[in-house]
Amino acid sequence: MQEQDSRSGTYTTLAAGRDFRHELEIKRSRFITVLRRAGTEAAARDLVADLRREFHDARHHCSVFVLGPDRTIQRSSDDGEPAGTAGIPMLEALLKRETAPGVTDLSDTSAVVVRYFGGVLLGAGGLVRAYSESVSAALDLAPLVRRSRMRICSTAVPHAAAGRLENDLRATGAVMAETSYQDRHTVLRIAVPDHAAAIAAATDRVLQLTAGSATLTPGGTEWVDEAIT
Repeated sequence: MQEQDSRSGTYTTLAAGRDFRHELEIKRSRFITVLRRAGTEAAARDLVADLRREFHDARHHCSVFVLGPDRTIQRSSDDGEPAGTAGIPMLEALLKRETAPGVTDLSDTSAVVVRYFGGVLLGAGGLVRAYSESVSAALDLAPLVRRSRMRICSTAVPHAAAGRLENDLRATGAVMAETSYQDRHTVLRIAVPDHAAAIAAATDRVLQLTAGSATLTPGGTEWVDEAIT
């Protein structure tokens, strides 16, 4: 996936870590929703395969995934449910999820709803509502993060000054990337919004905090997770 070539500079996704699970019971049928952060089709499909093994006796493992900063890859499966009653409602639940007022940008998300039939037929409309509500209810509780394309800038400082400078930068709200330790100095890396004004402001901040003894060098771009406040 060529994230660097995307039109979008930011989008929302699940927080990194374990799968998120939520269960609903609707007219005696169990709907177990599992959400997983996935950056590739292979990773998204792995969730389906994992749950088929775990819930091998379930009747349906309906799935959907949306990938990429621009949400260019979208797939859904009814997995034996009547056509259009599971996969499409699940997909719409992902695509229409508001991550901020008026913003629908959730991506890199794979969702599977495992259904154990409870003996009561729900009808086409009931299935649409059940699968849509299952995904929506899981998303209501799932941890989300903002993922932004950032310019990674670096500055080399003496080892003795690195800790204090990093603390000072964090206190100003800077997003720190990976630090590396060289023989003669420490390289601090700062993730900065990828536009000229933000890079200039970060450069000035480093100059001020070090009394002009350190400079900031822009490097490549990376996608960085940020907490949603």
